[in-house]
Amino acid sequence: MTNSLKVFLCLFASVSVSALAQNYSPPLQLSGADNLYWGDLHVHSNASADAFAFGNTRLTADDAFRFARGESITSASGVPARLRRPLDFLLVADHAEFIGVFPKLVDRDAELLATDLGASWSAIMDKAGNIGAVIPQWLARINDPDYEQELSAQYRLSVWESIVESAQRNHRPGQFTALIGYEWTSMLEGNNLHRVVLYRDGPERTSKVVPFSTLDSKDPEELWNSLEQYEQQTGGKAMAIAHNGNISNGMMFAETTLAGSPIDANYARRRLRWEPLYEVTQVKGDGESHPFLSPEDEFANFETWDGDNIARTQSKNNSMLKHEYARSALKLGLEIESRVGTNPYQFGLIGSTDSHTGLATADDSNFFGKFPDSEPSAERLTNKMGGLLWQNWRLAASGYTAVWAQENTRAAIYDALARREVYATTGPRIALRFFAGWDFTQSHLNSPDLAQYGYKTGVPMGGVLLSNSNQRARAKTPQFMVQALKDPDGANLDRIQIIKGWIDEQGRAQEKIYEVALSDGRVADEMTGKATALRSTVNVREASYSNSVGATTLSALWQDPDFDEAQSAFYYARVIEISTPRWSTYDAKHFDVPLPVGAPAETQERAYSSPIWYQPPE
Repeated sequence: MTNSLKVFLCLFASVSVSALAQNYSPPLQLSGADNLYWGDLHVHSNASADAFAFGNTRLTADDAFRFARGESITSASGVPARLRRPLDFLLVADHAEFIGVFPKLVDRDAELLATDLGASWSAIMDKAGNIGAVIPQWLARINDPDYEQELSAQYRLSVWESIVESAQRNHRPGQFTALIGYEWTSMLEGNNLHRVVLYRDGPERTSKVVPFSTLDSKDPEELWNSLEQYEQQTGGKAMAIAHNGNISNGMMFAETTLAGSPIDANYARRRLRWEPLYEVTQVKGDGESHPFLSPEDEFANFETWDGDNIARTQSKNNSMLKHEYARSALKLGLEIESRVGTNPYQFGLIGSTDSHTGLATADDSNFFGKFPDSEPSAERLTNKMGGLLWQNWRLAASGYTAVWAQENTRAAIYDALARREVYATTGPRIALRFFAGWDFTQSHLNSPDLAQYGYKTGVPMGGVLLSNSNQRARAKTPQFMVQALKDPDGANLDRIQIIKGWIDEQGRAQEKIYEVALSDGRVADEMTGKATALRSTVNVREASYSNSVGATTLSALWQDPDFDEAQSAFYYARVIEISTPRWSTYDAKHFDVPLPVGAPAETQERAYSSPIWYQPPE
């Protein structure tokens, strides 16, 4: 290890500094976070009806946890699989709707067969001689609330208790965190409004309340009501995480409620309270921004899914995009805040796999697929997922969630997520720190105690930086310390950018991208602010690349040259890797098949920090 790498790794060591925190950075009262943990908050086992229907009939939640911990698993397609680098935490988020029905039907579960639904489907299965005959029944009435009422309350509680027990069996406090939760799968006219529900608690609380299904309600506000009731009844804590909105056809970040009323202060406060995070990247595309929304951003067209909605029932139009992508939603949140006083879209950023195989994998260089028929094979580049949905080559390898926490426990991981001291990557395990404050210096950036200074005199990613108008800070413009370390097993870094959004004096949302750290001696053009592209080392034919360009570490102390003390703003860091082969290129080489028309040959993986918001004086 080089001396520079040793110094950099030391920069991520921090101490608890709550007693030293300044009163203009209230998030610091939570103290500093010492450790970086990696995980996935969105994996499906065979208990999810769609995963079972797609072909994952075998792999249970226990298998998913074992795989994430680093054990070898035989996949749904019969291929041995093992993570070379285990994860630190996992949430198996099976769909609440018809949860566990298909595997229990195959197993002739007595509690299921005692229900009206179980008896009916069992008769259909027996007559046909296979479980496949039941799947059309499920598809035909998947959104019928009366249908799931044919499942008894006893059955639903029994299934949920088994899911909670699975998480508890695989929980290793301090070593591996098995989180408890599920997916609420609202889909209106084919538009994705899904949320992952996550609990802070263990079985003593979570086993008391069955999952809230969209057959109970498709309205996110009713989901929030259920979470509030859970907290009141149990004394526990819960949150909802909005899925990637790029297949919601403009519904994920709307300016109205589901009932059509304009967002008011109460709605904004409730959404801020119950949905602190957004899944910005996953298998069904990347949701940071879009070329139509950010035409000056040369990195905006990354794993873009912009054809239709999740059910493929309605084509996309450009007017929908503003209400689907993270950056535009963050700007929209500022606009709404200026009207109602609260920002409903003040969310942090995470990445997930949304794997329906039970296997939390997110590597382009060894893409294992996210659905049984997208697992490795010579045919998968030309096949469609599920035989009828999307072409497999369009699937993104994304993604993982990185968490800065004090320890690897349910409480510490949950608390870091709740305070948004987390970030998303499209797969690579890039280490990233991001702080804002008023008193940083270059010596702080270069110090092994960078994190200590960041917590002591500023706020970390996910925090709110208050105006320094009543403070004695030296700077009149906010300062940002950002530092990134490449994935030790991955590609070098191309650049670090800071992306700013704000509302101008005319009330219009604006954005700007600043190149704050560039590899290979490049500097941004003074007039345009742009940097020249780094030379690609990708050999498409051989599906290879070289780390002969780029940097192992990048860092910057940056001040906003366009700062206006009176304007609310957000800032987040985006770290871009050098060009590498996309997973489809690795496939073409490995299986000696043509690269599909339209499939990108190269990619530039990335990390997105949670934003830091600047709040002007009252």
